[in-house]
Amino acid sequence: MLPTLHGRIQSRILVLGILGALVALVITPLLPTGSLSLGQSYRVTLSVLAATVLVGVLWECLYHFLQQFRWEKDWPTLFGLITIGNEGALMWVLATRTTLVLPAGLRPGLAAFLIQFVTTWLVFWLTVNGPLRVLFHRWRFRGGRFL
Repeated sequence: MLPTLHGRIQSRILVLGILGALVALVITPLLPTGSLSLGQSYRVTLSVLAATVLVGVLWECLYHFLQQFRWEKDWPTLFGLITIGNEGALMWVLATRTTLVLPAGLRPGLAAFLIQFVTTWLVFWLTVNGPLRVLFHRWRFRGGRFL
């Protein structure tokens, strides 16, 4: 069975929320954040992560709409990986050009943003396409839903 819209949204929220937070906790002290204190760095990384989760729900709705034009009503696995480009670009704009995600004084540098976003995205993508399917074998038959 293919993941449903609700299943993809639940998976995105749970996996990004749990694993994304763990990745952020581990890599934030190692990021090149310049003059930001460690507390400010954590605020930046966790704010970007929270925004990624929230905006990701909207992305899933758009992806669901676009998938309706495909015969299988699903993406190939590679499409799921390359969505890092459009989602990352939007998050970069939201984090650095607006005050929706972060206040004006807390802006991540491009290197810090890329390290955090790419690392988090790869952990998310690898987990959803690997261990998650093994550990939660009924997940697939429930349309990707956990609840």
